[in-house]
Amino acid sequence: MKQRLTALGRALLALSRRVAAFGRRKGTAFGELWRHSLQFRVTISTLAMSAAVVFVLGMVLQNQITDRLMTTKEDAASAQLDVVVRSVESELVGDAGQDDQLRDRLTNAVNRITSSSIATQDAASSAAGAFEPVLAAGEPDQPANRTISAGPYEKVSDRLRDFVETNVRAKEFHTAGGTTYLAVGAPITTTTRPLQLYLLFPLTSEQNTVTTVQSTLVVGSFALLALLAGITNIVVRQVVQPVRRAASAAEEFAHGDLDRRLEVIGEDDLSKLAVSYNEMAASIQRQIQQLEEFGQLQRRFTSDVSHELRTPLTTVRMAADVLHASREQFPAGLARSTELLTDELDRFEQLLADLLEISRLDAGVEELSAEVVDLRPIVERAAEQVHAIADSTGSPVEIDVPDHEVTAEVDARRIERILRNLLANAVDHGEGRPVQVRLAETREQDDEATGAVAVTVRDHGIGLRPGEAELVFNRFWRADPSRNRRTGGTGLGLAISQEDARLHGGTLDAWGEPEHGSCFRLTLPRRVGAEYTESPLPLPPEDYVPVRATGADAEVAVDVQPGETV
Repeated sequence: MKQRLTALGRALLALSRRVAAFGRRKGTAFGELWRHSLQFRVTISTLAMSAAVVFVLGMVLQNQITDRLMTTKEDAASAQLDVVVRSVESELVGDAGQDDQLRDRLTNAVNRITSSSIATQDAASSAAGAFEPVLAAGEPDQPANRTISAGPYEKVSDRLRDFVETNVRAKEFHTAGGTTYLAVGAPITTTTRPLQLYLLFPLTSEQNTVTTVQSTLVVGSFALLALLAGITNIVVRQVVQPVRRAASAAEEFAHGDLDRRLEVIGEDDLSKLAVSYNEMAASIQRQIQQLEEFGQLQRRFTSDVSHELRTPLTTVRMAADVLHASREQFPAGLARSTELLTDELDRFEQLLADLLEISRLDAGVEELSAEVVDLRPIVERAAEQVHAIADSTGSPVEIDVPDHEVTAEVDARRIERILRNLLANAVDHGEGRPVQVRLAETREQDDEATGAVAVTVRDHGIGLRPGEAELVFNRFWRADPSRNRRTGGTGLGLAISQEDARLHGGTLDAWGEPEHGSCFRLTLPRRVGAEYTESPLPLPPEDYVPVRATGADAEVAVDVQPGETV
C-alpha cells in the first residue's frame, strides 16, 4: 500500500525526465526560444509552477484519501474484532481441551465466526468487510510449528503473534501470498489455556480505490496542466502580440521608415502605449526633418560663405603680396605688420580650403582618385613638408619604412594630407623630442590584393588625458586652448583626415598617455573598400611598456624613450 502512494509523484517525475531528455536533444532550439520569446518563457514558467502546485496538491489529496480509508478500515476492523471476540469467548468457556479436541473446537469456532449470524451482528463492524478468522493456541517463545490453530495461521506475521501471545491487542499491515492484509489480533481470556484470535482483512478494495484515485489525479493533472498552458499562451499572446508589433514598427522606424505608425485598437493600456509611440515617432520625425533641413542649410551656408570669401580674399592676397614685396622700403614696424598680414592670410586661405573640404565631405560628393602606388615616397614627402617646423621646435622626424615597396590602392593626395596633419600635430606637441614615423604591411596568403598597410606617427610629448583619444577628431577641438601653437592649425585637420581614411575603407585611431606622448595610427586596406583582419602595427605602440614598480601597490607606466633602457 505504502509503495503505491507516490504513483502520482513518480508519474510527474517521469514526465520531467522525459522533458529534460528532450531538452538535451533540442537544447539549442529550446535555448533560442527561451531567450527570444517572452510568450514561450512565460508559458513554460507558468506550466512549471503549476506542475509543482498540482503535484503538491495531488500528494496532499492522495494522502488524505488514503489516510481516511485506512482510518475507517482500522476502526471497522477493531469493531468487528470486538464482536468476534465476544462470540468466541462465549463459545470457548472453561477447558478448551488438548490436541485433537482443541483443534476441533477451534475449527468449529472459526466456522461459526464466518457464519453470517455473527459477522453481521453490528452495523459498524460489518463495514470492515470480508475477513479471514484465525484461532490459535500459542504461548510465548513457542515454535510456530507446534501451535495448534484453525484458519490460515501462516498468514499471521511473527511480530503480531508476539504481541497477542503476551495478552496485548495489536494490529498491523502485512503482505502474504501477494495480498496486503490489515491483521488485528486479541487474546481469548475465558479458557484455561491461552488462545489468540486473529482477523485478516484483505485490502484489495482499498487498493483498487487508491489506484482509481491515483489514475484520476494523474489524468486530471495532465488535463489541468494542458488547460493552464493553453490559457496562459492565449493570455500572454494578447499582451505579446502588440509588443511585437511595436518592436517591428520601432525597427522599421530605426531603418529609416519615418512614416511607420502603430494601429490603435480600443482604449486599453496597450492602446495607450500605441498612441504614445505614435506621438513619439511623429515628434522624432519632425525633429529629424528639422535637423536635416538645418544640416543642409549649414552645409550650404559653409559652402556659400567659403566660395563668396574667395573673391575678396584673392583681392586682399594680391594687395598683401604687393605690400610684402615692398616691405624693405617701409619702417620696421610697418614691415613687421606686413609679414603678420601675409602669415594670417595664409592661415585664412587654409581655413577656407578646409571648410570647403568639410562641406564636400558632408555633402557626400567627394570622390577618390585611387591608384596603386608605393607609400614610401608619400611618407617621405609628408615628412619633408614639416621639416622646417621640426627644425624650429627641435623635434627631428625619424622615418622607419621597409626596404621593399609597400603598395596599396590609395588617393596619394589625401594620404599625404593625412600624414602631413599628423606630423604637424606631433611636432607641435612633441616638446622638442623625436617624432617617429613607421610604415608596415601585412599580406594574407601571399596575395598582393589582400591585407592592410599602416602608418603610425609617434611623439613623446605631453600626451593625451583619458577620454581625449576620441575627442581629437572632433572639429575645432583643442586639448588645451590656452597653449601656444607653432603650426597655426585650423582645428579641422584631424576631422578631415578621419573622413579621408573612411573614404578608403580604413581607420584612423589615436592613443595617448599624459607625459608619455601620443600615437596616431592610419590603417588602410590594400584595395579600396576591401576587408582586413587586423592592423599591421599595434596600438598602444610597442615602445610603451606598463610595468609594476617594485615595492609599491600601484602600477606605474614607464615609457621607453629612443635610446633609453628601463
